[in-house]
This record gives sequence, C-alpha cells and structure tokens, in this order.
Amino acid sequence: MFSKPHCPVIAIEEHYWDEELAKTYVGGEAGRPGEQQKRLYDFGPLRLKEMDDVGIDMQVISLGAPSTQKLPAETAAALTRRVNDRLHAQVGKNPKRFAAFAGLPTAVPEAAADELERCVQQLGFKGAMLHGLANGTFLDDKKFWPIFARAEQLDVPIYLHPALPQAEVSRIYYDDYVKDFPTVARPAWGYTVETATTAIRLVLSGVFERHPKLKIILGHLGETLPFLVWRIDQALKRPGQKSLSFRDIFCGNYYITTSGNFSNPALLCCMMEMGVDHILFAVDWPFVMNPPALEWMHTVPLSDEDKAKILSGNAKRLLKM
Repeated sequence: MFSKPHCPVIAIEEHYWDEELAKTYVGGEAGRPGEQQKRLYDFGPLRLKEMDDVGIDMQVISLGAPSTQKLPAETAAALTRRVNDRLHAQVGKNPKRFAAFAGLPTAVPEAAADELERCVQQLGFKGAMLHGLANGTFLDDKKFWPIFARAEQLDVPIYLHPALPQAEVSRIYYDDYVKDFPTVARPAWGYTVETATTAIRLVLSGVFERHPKLKIILGHLGETLPFLVWRIDQALKRPGQKSLSFRDIFCGNYYITTSGNFSNPALLCCMMEMGVDHILFAVDWPFVMNPPALEWMHTVPLSDEDKAKILSGNAKRLLKM
C-alpha cells in the first residue's frame, strides 16, 4: 500500500497509441506485447486505476515512438491533426487527470510549427514530444528550426524522446548481441545514445543562440548527459573549438525527467549539476509500470520541499498547469 505524497503528483512522460496512426506503421514500433498494447489504447478504468493505486494525480500523455515522425510529407499534416484532435477529445473527458503533448508532422516542418501552435492555443496542449530522428534526419537540421522558433514564441517545451536507432547504426553497434539481449538496442543503450546525440547536436547547431528561451526536456534523467556535462563542456573549450559554453546551455535550457531511471545516485548527480528546479517526475508508463517510480520517490534522500518540486511543482511552472 502506498502512502500519498504530501503534494500532487504529475507524471509527464506517459504514453498512448492512436489506432489510425498504428495502421500506417505495419511491423514498426507500434507493435507491442498484448498487455502493453491494452494499456496504450486505454484512457479509462485501467489507466486511472493504475494511477490511483500509487497516487498519481495527473498524466501528461504523449504518443509512443515513432509518433508521427515517419509519415510521408503528403499525408503527415492531415493525419497528425486528426491524431491530436482525438487526443484532445480524450483529455477533455477527464481534464483533471490528463493533459497532453502534441505529435508533430516533422516531414513538413512549417506545418509542424503551425500544428504546435494550434495544439497549444486551441487545444490547450502543454508542448510537443519528438521521437528520435525524423525520417532519418537529426532534429538539429535547420529545416526543423521553425518548430523550435514557434516553441520559444509560445513558451512551451519540446520533449526529446527516444526512438529506434537508424537501421545501419543498429547493425554496426548492436546486432552482435541483439539476439541474446534484445533491449541493448533499445532502453538498455541504443535509445540513450540516439537521444543524447540529438541533444548534443542541438547545442552545437546554434539553435539556442538563435532562440535563447527555447526549453527542451529529456527523459531518463537526462540520457546520461548530466553525468557527462563537465567533460563535454571542458572538451569543447579546448583549443581549436568554436566558442561555446555547453554547460550554460545544457543546464539552462534543458529539463530532465525521472522516467524509467529510479536511481538515487543518478538523481543526486543530476541535482548537483542542473539544480532541482530542472527535474520533473515521470514514469514512462506503460513501458515502465507505476509502482517502482512512486516507491522510489518515497525513499529518495531529499527534503519534502525538493520532493514536491520534482513531483509536481516544476511541472506546474514549466507546463503552466
């Protein structure tokens, strides 16, 4: 039995799947085991019961990978709009328990920026979630900068979520071990490498110089980057580099969540590097189940004030909830 924390609990990386979208990804990442599949399509008794069982007051819901990012340009905008409208309808049935991040049609970046604006201003979404590369292209490519410009203008964050590594990367890096350790190309390591690389490339690209108020969220306690921030910053300041403070940008513009990484040493490292105000609670449901996340939060060696910031205070501030 869980004791209720002395504050609201908002979990901000909690997933679902859309039936129409799933049909476009035959054999892709939308295919999940039966129990996971059931949870991904549920917005009612099952999802709510598993929230209530551990004391989660609200989920910020987002598509699972690859979301709308592998759609062809000719259909991406219209299909993504329908997907977001359906999510809005589900959130509207229970707005005290659910909020949402938008999926974006990255195959048409200007349309993606417009869809972000529509979702925020008309549907009340809290930002957007992007999953891995967009049809094989890293998100730091300048063609995607209209999305980041609009996010800054709207003052909403973009959540960078993992997706499957590129096929050639998986073949070279992981195929030797995937048969015996299927998750090595996914949450055990492949997701982290792909997402951390995207996060570093965004800093190097200059997008934060152009858009200094842009806010980016990373899951899984920052995809290893808080642990590495000193070394990355120091190495990028060695002779022969373009002038850049990786630390200032990463610790200032990035926020991280606890999704699927319930480790006291990792959390304390993140706090020491980034500060507690840049850490938000998440589970990664249903790919990770709720109980371990709340069991852990009851035991972390932090003050009640800092726990309250992580469990909901920071989310309320960042997402304007």
